[in-house]
Amino acid sequence: MKMVFANSFEAAATADEAAADMMIASCLAAAAEGNSAAYHDLGIAFSTGGHGVAIDLVEAHKWFNLAAAQVHEEAAWCRADVAEEMTAREVAEAQRRGRQWLSGVARKAA
Repeated sequence: MKMVFANSFEAAATADEAAADMMIASCLAAAAEGNSAAYHDLGIAFSTGGHGVAIDLVEAHKWFNLAAAQVHEEAAWCRADVAEEMTAREVAEAQRRGRQWLSGVARKAA
């Protein structure tokens, strides 16, 4: 009986991972289109470790900053909260990554 439960648990965990991967993939696709809600959702995922991604405050700040630049008010608040836990160097790195993301998106659009 334990073997059946273990296999069911593993199958459920694999399904959860697949759903998380799909959520991140769909957010990245929407972000490539400049969707501020997707930017915000990615910031939430990276700031909380949700949807199967590891907590990464630099990535979270990058996504919140991109959303805030499009006047996503909640993202601006989230960016400020995350920045309080970061060094100035980490904030600068997040801003660099944001510019890099925008540059890559612009190249693909051209």
